[in-house]
Amino acid sequence: MDIGNPLDFTGRAVIVTGGTKGIGAAIAGAFLAAGAEVLVCGRNEPPELPASGARQAHFRAADVRDPAAAAALVDAAVERFGRLDVLVNNAGGSPDADAATVSPRFVEKIVALNLLAPFYAAQAANRVMRVQSEGGSVVNIGSVSAHTPQPGTAAYTAAKAGLLGLTRALALEWAPKVRVNHITTGLIRTESAAPVYGQDGGAAVAGVIPMRRMAVPDDVARACLYLAGGLAGYINGADLAVHGGGEVPARFLAAQGE
Repeated sequence: MDIGNPLDFTGRAVIVTGGTKGIGAAIAGAFLAAGAEVLVCGRNEPPELPASGARQAHFRAADVRDPAAAAALVDAAVERFGRLDVLVNNAGGSPDADAATVSPRFVEKIVALNLLAPFYAAQAANRVMRVQSEGGSVVNIGSVSAHTPQPGTAAYTAAKAGLLGLTRALALEWAPKVRVNHITTGLIRTESAAPVYGQDGGAAVAGVIPMRRMAVPDDVARACLYLAGGLAGYINGADLAVHGGGEVPARFLAAQGE
């Protein structure tokens, strides 16, 4: 990639897991706009795929919790594009659940989606990237829950903390050919998360964020472009916080009467 234009991904191939909606679709769209060829995956093909102008992402149905499916996804990208330069492990999430009563099956599913799936996809991507002259980049989309747990998120918090640790471990093992980095996301305004904003549309929530607004998917997408691009060529094993400064401590808000 020409360092003079670090946001030019022309000729590059990108996979975005869970890239059919929300944050993943924004990430896919950003790479398309930057000139990349993009393959997204999900359980089912959506009515509309991420696009930029006349250019559209390609789709493959895949459950990346299955190691064979994750490997097949990477193989499909290489077959279609001839290479793989960037993997964004975006697929994840969890509904709230009471840690005292949650079922073992629930815990296993959440850990599989948020920790094991990124591991399997990264393994498959590394096998391709490590033999390419220019290597490759893996970006793992994490959560502020890995640092600051919230009630109802025990399994999710454990899995996301594991993803951060996995990022650092893979960065040690796979450098210099493959860089592996992590993005800590905070509260993000997406359609699927709307029910947690409250009746005020999230105004009260935004008030506890130093930037005074919730993130939008494009905030995360731009961070992915940076970490995968030439400007971040020496960035490896990093945890990039995209959370607007975190949240103002509750004790401070209480003292201010908010």
